[in-house]
Amino acid sequence: MVLGATGLTGKHVLQLLLRDVHYGKITSLARNPLGWAHPKLKEVQGDLLKLQERADLFGVDDVFCCIGTTRAKTPNKERYRDIDFGIPATAARLAKENGAACFLVISALGANAKSTFFYSRIKGEMEIAVLRQNMERTFILQPALIGGNREERRTAEHLFKKIMGALHFLLLGPLRKYRIIAPEHIAQAMVWLANHRHGEARIPSDNIRKLAEKYVKTGS
Repeated sequence: MVLGATGLTGKHVLQLLLRDVHYGKITSLARNPLGWAHPKLKEVQGDLLKLQERADLFGVDDVFCCIGTTRAKTPNKERYRDIDFGIPATAARLAKENGAACFLVISALGANAKSTFFYSRIKGEMEIAVLRQNMERTFILQPALIGGNREERRTAEHLFKKIMGALHFLLLGPLRKYRIIAPEHIAQAMVWLANHRHGEARIPSDNIRKLAEKYVKTGS
């Protein structure tokens, strides 16, 4: 199951799963239509803020949660929390209740429930809520700024990407984790984690790249 398959990273996850021989059926639950079909795909449109109403969809093996917003797109803090905290936390609970084997969610580098920065604090609180479900295989990916072109225009984010892109080769050693990361690399790491053993629940951005390389080498 993929939550948010119409998003920047979610669409890459969905495409990888549709090509993967490990998966015979993929359910996509998103607010907007995909605009195309596939024999392995079950597309469901719905309000992700009302996941409890679609608990029946969570009887799957793996749940890929690719949900997130920004303060520019969602300036109302209560609404922001409903999306960035509420959707992943509810999805993790429903996955556990319905016997899913693996739950994967995209967080952010610097997530910290004690942070004074609103965005980082919400992500940190989300991570805690997800881990409290005590699913045996839970993976939280913590990417740095995600590259790629979004359908909606985010001026501040676009400018920041330009700056970080210019600094790319100066971010060495411990600073490598702050390099912009491609959405397809996050997707590759998520699919690899779903099909292999891995000891750490939290995956920082530099390790996401390493897992993406493993996916490319193994083909799954």
